[in-house]
Amino acid sequence: MKTAIQELKDKIQHVIEELNGELSEYKAGYKQCLINIQNDIDSQMLLMEKEHICNAYKEGNHSEMRGGKFINPIAEQYYNETFKSE
Repeated sequence: MKTAIQELKDKIQHVIEELNGELSEYKAGYKQCLINIQNDIDSQMLLMEKEHICNAYKEGNHSEMRGGKFINPIAEQYYNETFKSE
């Protein structure tokens, strides 16, 4: 299973790969823009999405009732088992 951001990253990668060969100035700019977006996804957005998923998992499992002690590693494990693609 992939998250929405992981799916978006894959779609961007597919378009980048289709833009091979000699490119017009416009297409080269378009390709560089896609690469920049993909870099932002890698450096920021995947981490933000992971935090949101882990927080939702914690909230859904009433972490306050457990004192937050055991749910943090479990939330991380849930994310890694469910969404880790690499």
